[in-house]
Amino acid sequence: MSKSKELLVKILFKDTYLAIIKNACGSVMWSNHYALVNGKREDIVHNGTTSCAFFVSSILKIFDLIKELHLTVKGTEKDLKESGWQIIKVSSRMPIGSVVIWEKKLFIDRILKKREEHYHIGFYIGNEEAVSLWFYHNFPVIHHWTYNKSRKIIRAYWNKQIKN
Repeated sequence: MSKSKELLVKILFKDTYLAIIKNACGSVMWSNHYALVNGKREDIVHNGTTSCAFFVSSILKIFDLIKELHLTVKGTEKDLKESGWQIIKVSSRMPIGSVVIWEKKLFIDRILKKREEHYHIGFYIGNEEAVSLWFYHNFPVIHHWTYNKSRKIIRAYWNKQIKN
């Protein structure tokens, strides 16, 4: 009679978290978020041009690192603080998987044809690279962490739960 061996499995939280962030690149699943606005059905993230917070908060919610989904950077940042995320120094040595917020920049909404300033949010993935849903695309992309020095990171957050 043979004994069955017990399988020992240890989930690698951080590895899975980082894989999902990177594997999101190219996915258009965050391009649309519908709501009734004054009784009219509207895509309130304008085909992905304003959905960076929706992307980031979705990933964080999957891992129970924030309380709810958000459509704004300010709402996401408030939830980060309330969920135990700590502000860390912005540097190329930040922990991989940190959430970063870029300064406000003028944004021209191609659909609404109006000009507004917006913050931007994404993930630092190391080697001076970040992943964010950049408004020039309607999907997440890997890019230089400062958009080749054209956009400054103003805050970075880290959560100690992101560890193996």
